[in-house]
Amino acid sequence: MYTEAVMDHFRNPRNVGSMENADGVGQVGNPKCGDIMKIYLKINDETIEDVKFETFGCGSAIASSSMATELIKGKSINEAVELTNKAVVEALGGLPPVKVHCSVLAEQAVKSALFDYAQKTGKVIKGLENYEPIDDDDIHCH
Repeated sequence: MYTEAVMDHFRNPRNVGSMENADGVGQVGNPKCGDIMKIYLKINDETIEDVKFETFGCGSAIASSSMATELIKGKSINEAVELTNKAVVEALGGLPPVKVHCSVLAEQAVKSALFDYAQKTGKVIKGLENYEPIDDDDIHCH
Protein backbone atom coordinates (compact mmCIF):
# COMPACT_ATOMS: atom_id res chain seq x y z
CA MET A 1 0.00 0.00 0.00
CA TYR A 2 2.84 2.44 0.83
CA THR A 3 6.03 2.80 -1.17
CA GLU A 4 9.46 2.26 0.30
CA ALA A 5 10.11 6.03 0.05
CA VAL A 6 6.96 6.85 2.03
CA MET A 7 7.91 4.35 4.73
CA ASP A 8 11.49 5.68 4.85
CA HIS A 9 10.38 9.31 5.23
CA PHE A 10 7.83 8.27 7.86
CA ARG A 11 10.30 6.20 9.89
CA ASN A 12 13.28 8.53 9.34
CA PRO A 13 11.86 12.00 8.69
CA ARG A 14 14.33 14.60 7.45
CA ASN A 15 14.49 18.17 8.77
CA VAL A 16 12.08 17.54 11.64
CA GLY A 17 11.81 20.06 14.48
CA SER A 18 11.16 23.70 15.13
CA MET A 19 13.39 26.67 14.33
CA GLU A 20 14.03 29.77 16.40
CA ASN A 21 14.13 33.07 14.53
CA ALA A 22 12.75 31.55 11.33
CA ASP A 23 12.47 33.98 8.42
CA GLY A 24 9.16 32.45 7.39
CA VAL A 25 6.70 30.18 9.18
CA GLY A 26 3.63 28.58 7.67
CA GLN A 27 1.04 26.42 9.34
CA VAL A 28 -1.84 24.69 7.63
CA GLY A 29 -4.09 21.88 8.58
CA ASN A 30 -7.49 20.49 9.07
CA PRO A 31 -8.24 19.43 12.64
CA LYS A 32 -11.12 17.33 11.27
CA CYS A 33 -8.55 15.16 9.50
CA GLY A 34 -6.04 15.40 12.28
CA ASP A 35 -3.26 16.57 9.95
CA ILE A 36 -1.52 19.83 10.89
CA MET A 37 1.80 20.92 9.33
CA LYS A 38 4.12 23.72 10.30
CA ILE A 39 7.09 24.68 8.11
CA TYR A 40 9.96 26.92 9.21
CA LEU A 41 12.31 28.59 6.71
CA LYS A 42 15.75 30.16 7.16
CA ILE A 43 16.44 32.22 4.05
CA ASN A 44 19.79 33.75 3.16
CA ASP A 45 20.35 35.72 -0.03
CA GLU A 46 17.05 34.49 -1.55
CA THR A 47 18.03 30.84 -0.91
CA ILE A 48 16.41 28.43 1.52
CA GLU A 49 19.41 27.75 3.70
CA ASP A 50 17.52 25.59 6.21
CA VAL A 51 14.01 24.21 6.60
CA LYS A 52 12.31 22.37 9.43
CA PHE A 53 8.86 20.94 9.96
CA GLU A 54 6.53 19.82 12.68
CA THR A 55 3.62 17.65 11.66
CA PHE A 56 0.81 16.19 13.66
CA GLY A 57 -0.85 13.54 11.56
CA CYS A 58 -0.67 10.21 9.86
CA GLY A 59 2.38 8.56 8.31
CA SER A 60 1.57 10.00 4.88
CA ALA A 61 1.44 13.52 6.34
CA ILE A 62 4.81 13.06 8.02
CA ALA A 63 6.35 11.57 4.87
CA SER A 64 4.91 14.37 2.70
CA SER A 65 6.29 17.04 5.04
CA SER A 66 9.69 15.39 5.13
CA MET A 67 9.86 15.04 1.34
CA ALA A 68 8.67 18.62 0.77
CA THR A 69 11.49 19.95 2.96
CA GLU A 70 14.02 17.87 1.07
CA LEU A 71 12.70 19.18 -2.25
CA ILE A 72 13.06 22.86 -1.28
CA LYS A 73 16.20 22.86 0.87
CA GLY A 74 19.00 24.72 -0.92
CA LYS A 75 16.62 26.06 -3.57
CA SER A 76 15.89 29.69 -4.33
CA ILE A 77 12.62 31.10 -3.05
CA ASN A 78 11.47 31.32 -6.68
CA GLU A 79 12.15 27.60 -7.17
CA ALA A 80 10.51 26.68 -3.85
CA VAL A 81 7.28 28.51 -4.66
CA GLU A 82 6.92 26.20 -7.68
CA LEU A 83 6.67 23.09 -5.47
CA THR A 84 3.48 21.18 -6.21
CA ASN A 85 1.74 18.38 -4.38
CA LYS A 86 2.23 16.32 -7.55
CA ALA A 87 6.02 16.71 -7.21
CA VAL A 88 5.80 15.55 -3.58
CA VAL A 89 3.70 12.51 -4.56
CA GLU A 90 6.07 11.64 -7.42
CA ALA A 91 9.15 11.97 -5.20
CA LEU A 92 7.52 9.60 -2.71
CA GLY A 93 6.76 7.11 -5.46
CA GLY A 94 3.03 7.61 -5.02
CA LEU A 95 0.45 7.88 -2.28
CA PRO A 96 -2.87 6.07 -1.94
CA PRO A 97 -5.65 8.28 -3.38
CA VAL A 98 -7.16 8.69 0.08
CA LYS A 99 -3.84 10.18 1.30
CA VAL A 100 -3.11 12.63 -1.53
CA HIS A 101 -4.52 15.44 0.65
CA CYS A 102 -1.33 15.09 2.73
CA SER A 103 0.78 16.21 -0.23
CA VAL A 104 -1.58 19.15 -0.78
CA LEU A 105 -1.05 20.11 2.85
CA ALA A 106 2.74 19.97 2.38
CA GLU A 107 2.59 22.20 -0.71
CA GLN A 108 0.35 24.68 1.10
CA ALA A 109 2.56 24.73 4.21
CA VAL A 110 5.59 25.65 2.06
CA LYS A 111 3.63 28.38 0.26
CA SER A 112 2.31 29.68 3.58
CA ALA A 113 5.87 29.92 4.99
CA LEU A 114 7.06 31.73 1.85
CA PHE A 115 4.08 34.08 2.07
CA ASP A 116 4.96 34.81 5.71
CA TYR A 117 8.55 35.57 4.64
CA ALA A 118 7.30 37.90 1.89
CA GLN A 119 5.00 39.68 4.36
CA LYS A 120 7.81 40.15 6.89
CA THR A 121 10.34 41.43 4.35
CA GLY A 122 8.09 43.30 1.93
CA LYS A 123 9.43 41.18 -0.93
CA VAL A 124 7.26 40.13 -3.83
CA ILE A 125 7.61 36.47 -4.70
CA LYS A 126 6.45 35.64 -8.21
CA GLY A 127 3.62 33.16 -7.90
CA LEU A 128 2.44 34.45 -4.53
CA GLU A 129 1.16 37.86 -5.63
CA ASN A 130 -2.48 36.84 -5.15
CA TYR A 131 -1.86 34.15 -2.58
CA GLU A 132 -4.51 33.66 0.03
CA PRO A 133 -3.85 31.19 2.83
CA ILE A 134 -6.18 28.26 2.30
CA ASP A 135 -9.05 27.65 4.65
CA ASP A 136 -8.90 24.48 6.72
CA ASP A 137 -12.14 23.34 5.09
CA ASP A 138 -10.48 23.52 1.66
CA ILE A 139 -8.27 20.54 2.56
CA HIS A 140 -10.35 17.48 1.84
CA CYS A 141 -10.16 14.57 4.19
CA HIS A 142 -10.65 10.93 3.40
